[in-house]
Amino acid sequence: MEEFEIGDQVVYPNHGVGIIEKISDRLVQGHFERFYLLRICSNDILVMVPTSNAEDVGLRRTIDGKEVDKLFAFLANGEFFSQRDWKDRFKENSEKMRSGSILHVAEVYKNLVYLNRIKPLSFREKRMQDRARFLLVSELASVMNVPEEEIEGQVDQQVNQACDKIPVA
Repeated sequence: MEEFEIGDQVVYPNHGVGIIEKISDRLVQGHFERFYLLRICSNDILVMVPTSNAEDVGLRRTIDGKEVDKLFAFLANGEFFSQRDWKDRFKENSEKMRSGSILHVAEVYKNLVYLNRIKPLSFREKRMQDRARFLLVSELASVMNVPEEEIEGQVDQQVNQACDKIPVA
């Protein structure tokens, strides 16, 4: 189990990048439990995560430079994976979004962008696409220390490049 320290930049699945502000012990049901207190950068909310549960909820460090290159390469490749049935696809994508993996989030985003070229997305899938884009952009901007607008353009360019490789039926 990975341990974090005050000041570490982490990703809390489905919420995005946060900074560990405090590590404290709290009395819970008669025994002390250790918590990370993180401030989510995008909306300034505070989240308490039990240290014993951090791995299970997918709390992880932000990606590094090598992973940034892999992520952009993945976004640009012409591979798409998607369930035909929207209920199965939504369930699978929801699980990927909760996994904490930036690659899973990128896969969801890329697949939904491609699917949206073929047919309109449902309201729930459109929201998921927006959320996946936000999570991708905010982590990349934070890691690369550049404005989100710059990253948005790069992400869109890579995904559109991938979509253009596949002819629309």
